Amino acid sequence: MRTRSRSLSAVLLTVALAATALGAGTFAAASDNGGPAPSAAARAHAGHMKAQAALPTADDPDGDGYIPAVPPVTGVTPSTATPPQAYFHEFQANCSVTHTAPDDPIVYPGRPGASHDHTFMGNTSTDASSTTGSLNGGTTTCKAPADASAYWMPSLYNGEQKILPVGPQVIYYKAGVTDYRSVRPFPKGLRFVVGNPLQSAQEFLGHKGFVEGWECGDSFFNTDIPASCPSRPDVQLNLRMQAPSCWNGLYLDTPDHQSHMAYPVVKPGTNDDMCPDSHPVALPMVEFKMAWPVNGDMSQVRLASGRGYSFHYDFFNAWEERTLKAMVDHCIVGGLQCDPRGYDQNNPGRGAVLNADYRLP
Repeated sequence: MRTRSRSLSAVLLTVALAATALGAGTFAAASDNGGPAPSAAARAHAGHMKAQAALPTADDPDGDGYIPAVPPVTGVTPSTATPPQAYFHEFQANCSVTHTAPDDPIVYPGRPGASHDHTFMGNTSTDASSTTGSLNGGTTTCKAPADASAYWMPSLYNGEQKILPVGPQVIYYKAGVTDYRSVRPFPKGLRFVVGNPLQSAQEFLGHKGFVEGWECGDSFFNTDIPASCPSRPDVQLNLRMQAPSCWNGLYLDTPDHQSHMAYPVVKPGTNDDMCPDSHPVALPMVEFKMAWPVNGDMSQVRLASGRGYSFHYDFFNAWEERTLKAMVDHCIVGGLQCDPRGYDQNNPGRGAVLNADYRLP
């Protein structure tokens, strides 16, 4: 029998979302009977408000939402050590947009069209039926061919026009804990959701992954998309958001798609960050740094999930294991600031992980 004492929050959140879903059903019934149509916000959130029974998948045969790590990572104690000073400990995974679709293989696996529209990056095959097996070794728009991971976020619209990020987007893999030497690679098949499309503006601002908020031109720290931005060729709409980086070592996913992960906590009496005892395994901290080519009048700019503060994103790890380990060991554990080749231009003597084709030699 699986131990689920640490997943009570997942159950509570699932119940809460199910209760919220009743409102979505009421909207739908009113509309079908000729009553008032649902608001734009209600339509936008409908994909995350439906109360639906879980479906079995190749990753989750019993359909209960728990995907155990095999083998689990146990016996880990969060590091409280102070490492040698290193200002950077990161590398980039630059990935371009592949396609858009109202799919979400984490929240609605096996249910095409059940979600609001998402913009996908990385693995070109990502759809509602994606599993660890289907993503593994797939074609990718990330610079490193070994990164077959799937990355996605709600699509951005200006009125009815969909606005897509152009070119490789910056996805950082960083140390989220002070002892960067304790960071280890993601396990294959780990997946999670960062943020919540139903969060309020204040919840978005207070989210532990919030970094500078929405920005354009000289406007920063906005919880919602600014009403206007300078109308210049060099101005884009930008957003950065960080993911939790501490793992419980037991599950690759949980019913709420979040409770198996946690953000670092402050070590008592210091300014150091460490993983909590409940989630002792330090993994890379993913940080989305997205840019959309839109400026000027922003009054009609919105997300498929609703207002700007509904921003969230999903990550489904499908890196080739040897390559990911080499990048993590060289760049994060090694205390470097690496590009997608695993090269730090400020420390050329340390070399690069990948060759000119972004492949492991």
